[in-house]
Amino acid sequence: MQTLTLGPAGTYSHRAAGAVADDDGIAFTESVTAIVEAVADGDYDRGVVPVENSIEGSVTESLDAFTEYEVAVVREIITPIRHALLAQGEDFETVASHAQALAQCRSYLEEHYPDADLEAVASTARGVERAREDASVAAIGHPANADGDPALRTLAEDIQDRTSNATRFLVVAPESERSEAGSKTSLIVYPSEDRPGLLLEMLEPFADRDINLTRVESRPSGERLGDYVFHIDVAAGLYEQRTQDALAAVEEIAGEGWVRRLGSYDSETVLY
Repeated sequence: MQTLTLGPAGTYSHRAAGAVADDDGIAFTESVTAIVEAVADGDYDRGVVPVENSIEGSVTESLDAFTEYEVAVVREIITPIRHALLAQGEDFETVASHAQALAQCRSYLEEHYPDADLEAVASTARGVERAREDASVAAIGHPANADGDPALRTLAEDIQDRTSNATRFLVVAPESERSEAGSKTSLIVYPSEDRPGLLLEMLEPFADRDINLTRVESRPSGERLGDYVFHIDVAAGLYEQRTQDALAAVEEIAGEGWVRRLGSYDSETVLY
């Protein structure tokens, strides 16, 4: 199964993708949007994208890509995140990593390296490459990135601000593979009008049917200022009548807008 995820090799996305495909079936790009687009176009069987971190919140590029391209969500992978500080030696001037990783280690960096410049790069693995090439640069990445690498040392492990740090990845497939079976469902709602109490009206059908909302988030539609789409995750499958009834009510509330069912799926935790 050909799977596309964030690269280069060694990213946390790469590790999550290992639960979907063998290494010889995994390809890399440096854009979440490119992953979702490639799957929507049928170029890849699966895509693995980060959508939410327990410290830094949602990955907005992923949410926006789900709005722009028609795909199905078929699986959820939750991975605990372990960050390490990797460098050629003790003396460096810059710490390079993905912006989320830098933010997740903010307290550690402020305490131990307050004068270091922080450089946001496309991925944690790209930061590791920078540290491997330049002795003045340290990286934040998984400690295994330094294993067997003569150029890098692990200066500190588990430097994330919270030990509970975890990232949620979604596995996307072509829209034709959307399933109604699973314990969770992801939806996107774009109502045709804005009025007082609209969000409450859209959420009440789930509460009335005892459906737990696990995430609700608004993102700009891109059409005009103040116009939003809503990303909603619920702890229920599309196969359930209560979910179908709730969605029917939401579609009526959305009016001439739309409700996109990304699909139902199950969740698993992968340790590495």
